[in-house]
Amino acid sequence: MEVQGKIKLIGETKTYGSNGFQKREMVVTTEEQYPQPLMIEFVQDKTSLLDAFNVGDPVKVGINLRGREWQSPQGEIKYFNSITGWRIEKMGSAAPAAGEVPPFDEYEPIKNSSDEDHDDLPF
Repeated sequence: MEVQGKIKLIGETKTYGSNGFQKREMVVTTEEQYPQPLMIEFVQDKTSLLDAFNVGDPVKVGINLRGREWQSPQGEIKYFNSITGWRIEKMGSAAPAAGEVPPFDEYEPIKNSSDEDHDDLPF
């Protein structure tokens, strides 16, 4: 899965536990009718991927959705979701947005068309 938007926040790398688990969070704001600020986690060796990016950069992020079940000491079961990033790339400002079509006058006219074959469909 992928998420596209602008970087709103890049957190510092944090280390947890005695085994040195590392996590770094970023927030990407989607660019759609109702923009969504999505928190994406990068873990372990993927935390360094964010070093080359700055707040405001337009990006495309490869993500995985993760879910887990947790039981409280009182026996109540809760479910949690997280978005984990595994790839990130800058979006080029010169690239057309998905679904954009150039104006009609930018197409080349057909040069080798024959008026004889006006109905060559096989059915």
